[in-house]
Amino acid sequence: MIQGNSRILLWILAVLGIVLVFFGSCTHRVLGWGLLLWSIEEPPIPAGTVLPVYRESKLDQVWEVGIPETYRSVFSKAEDSVKIPFSKLELMKNREAAEKQAAAFAQFARIYGETLQNGLPIREAPDNSAKRVYRLREGELIKVLSLVEGTPALSNTGDPLPGQWYQVLTEDGNRGYCFSYRLRLFEHAGGPVQIVHETAEAEDPDIEKVLSQTWSPEFYGTMIALKKIDLAELSPQWRFVPVQEKGIAHIYLPTLDKTFFYTAIRAEGDRSWRFEGASLQMRLRSDTTLEVQFTENGSALQTLLFVALPSDVEDIIRQETARRDRLFRNIYTLGPVFRSDNYGTLSFSEEGRFSWIGYERLIPWVIPPSAQGRGALSMGLFLTPDLQTGYDGAFSLYLDGPSGPEQVVHFLYTLESRGLRIEYVPQGNLDGVTVTQRAGSPMIIYFFKVTS
Repeated sequence: MIQGNSRILLWILAVLGIVLVFFGSCTHRVLGWGLLLWSIEEPPIPAGTVLPVYRESKLDQVWEVGIPETYRSVFSKAEDSVKIPFSKLELMKNREAAEKQAAAFAQFARIYGETLQNGLPIREAPDNSAKRVYRLREGELIKVLSLVEGTPALSNTGDPLPGQWYQVLTEDGNRGYCFSYRLRLFEHAGGPVQIVHETAEAEDPDIEKVLSQTWSPEFYGTMIALKKIDLAELSPQWRFVPVQEKGIAHIYLPTLDKTFFYTAIRAEGDRSWRFEGASLQMRLRSDTTLEVQFTENGSALQTLLFVALPSDVEDIIRQETARRDRLFRNIYTLGPVFRSDNYGTLSFSEEGRFSWIGYERLIPWVIPPSAQGRGALSMGLFLTPDLQTGYDGAFSLYLDGPSGPEQVVHFLYTLESRGLRIEYVPQGNLDGVTVTQRAGSPMIIYFFKVTS
């Protein structure tokens, strides 16, 4: 009898175990999958984590989500789920969509911001004229969601402010766009969000020198040293910008636009530093030359050189523009209308444009058949020392075509008492913006000034 009761008891326990396993495995029905936008304090799950969503509470405005096994060991309670406000989790229809969104969000998953200005606005579009949807308090924390294109923010003087537009989320759920000029960005993994940004090590005069300088591409220094400024290549926007107080470093180049987020700048040896939290390091080769190195997506180490110029890029542009204007004024004042018996009439306007009538003998080996006989003149060419002894300079004629600029033609020129002498320069005789030699069989055209 006892044995029979034992068998019955074992059978009941087995059935009960199966029932418990069955119902235990079906405790949570997965409603969907969500991407965590703001890290959780307990358990310390970082933003960017994909979580199963079990229930929705419209009354409390929260999702009930599952806790990944990785974070349960440090969870102080026995629950396997946690509640998250609607605003801090983005619900997807399936896990694949959530993981795809997480991959796109990964670059900014750990990036938060601290407001450095009371009243800093969050706007409904990345434009300072867009409607304000929220006003931040000084020291308030926000979550960076993405980097976006926007209208540059301007200072009170009308100059563009350094910074970027970001889509952001406030802790109480407001979304919008904020310009980063008055934000301090920092990196945070999980747990309570707190300011972890650190400044560079104190009492380092070299790092102070680096951070206080404007660092332009190395070839700018070469142009200035050779006194051959190519305005098409020169712009104040191309530079390296390590913004210490914001925890952001930027590389702006014509072929590269890269942003690095870091938490501190640490010395790595004599005049060398690394940016903690980023694959970026820099070294002062000299007081005016900075070496910047980084890796990207597991690629080989890339090295770029930047220089501190003797004057602002804007000043250099103004000086070169003034130099070109003086050269053009010399031609315009001598003319502005010049005539050749064989090659027509060449006229210049005060605005730097030209018209050329009667140049048919130069078609097609100098001037293309589709050219309209008008266009813009540029004084952006330079001469080698041996050419400077026989010519006053060189200029380029940008010829208009049926649908815009058709072709550029280059000429050496000399101003004479009776007019203008020009000599055709083939494209192959230029090295960048420098005329290196005359053509093998020079084509020289004499224009006499037309007097009224």
